[in-house]
Amino acid sequence: MDKLLFPFASIVGQEDMKRALLLNIIDPTIGGALIKGEKGTAKSTTVRSLGQILPSRSTVAGCPFNCDPSRPDRVCPYCSEKLAAGQHLPTERTRMRVVELPLSATEDRVAGTLDIEHVLKTGEKRFEPGVLAQANGNLLYVDEVNLLDDHIVDLLLDSAAMGVNYVEREGVSFSHPARFILVGTMNPEEGELRPQLLDRFGLSVDVRGDRDTAQRKEVVRRRIAFDEDPERYTESVSEETERIRVALSEARRSLPSVTTDDSVLDAIVSVTTHFGIDGHRADITMMKAARANAALEARKKTTRDDIRAVAALVLSHRMRRRPFEESAFDTGELEECLRSI
Repeated sequence: MDKLLFPFASIVGQEDMKRALLLNIIDPTIGGALIKGEKGTAKSTTVRSLGQILPSRSTVAGCPFNCDPSRPDRVCPYCSEKLAAGQHLPTERTRMRVVELPLSATEDRVAGTLDIEHVLKTGEKRFEPGVLAQANGNLLYVDEVNLLDDHIVDLLLDSAAMGVNYVEREGVSFSHPARFILVGTMNPEEGELRPQLLDRFGLSVDVRGDRDTAQRKEVVRRRIAFDEDPERYTESVSEETERIRVALSEARRSLPSVTTDDSVLDAIVSVTTHFGIDGHRADITMMKAARANAALEARKKTTRDDIRAVAALVLSHRMRRRPFEESAFDTGELEECLRSI
């Protein structure tokens, strides 16, 4: 299936969008990414192509919730019962994957359903897993997220924040791990997300079509070459695809050893204060994104350059704006702020 998708390694430009996605793969606790832009700006193409570069992970073999065997404190009730009985959990290595949420999905389809009749007859819980079970440990992609019902968006964001999906029906409850990278794409012309929901996405990117004629020509060349022979084209960039996958795996492994001293933390807090950001979510997210950026660039210490790389991604959707005010993040103002610290 990957060979039918345009390769991530061949996406031309759109560096901010690619960086936002890669940082979330390195550190899923960043909180996901919201990608906004008009049709034809490679939003969906880029997100779907991530399946080619996502690293592998350990899972419990046969578990419908993709439990992580290295975290027995985060397993589903079924795996927990086996551990309590002294059983060994068989493990396997699987590639992370992109799980898509259909726009028409109902709450039961997303969260899963409890078979109440079975509970009443046998006293045993029977749970039919939903999309959130599939997404555990993977990347959950929601196209046109702004057109989803608000209560579905709330459900996704709450599960992403808590790492748990909790379902209750008729006084019977069931919960399972739901730790995933949430990525949403949208066309602002079709409606905006509520500000409260915008803030819940860790990073946000506004994408636009390239105005550079050379880059636009290169986009056309690569797309035509891919459409003529997808398998051959994908194979031609396989080395670059593997290089990105290995770099991501190494960055994930090295992330815990990346250090951040007080001077960088002072700079982060000064920047968020300067831009008038309410709450502390932006400060925490910028710290995590800066560390992930350092890991991506194979460095062991965060610097102000990491703040420069991620500030717009963290702050652009959290800044207060008057109606019809331009949404572009002022990088010049950021530089002035960093120089004054």
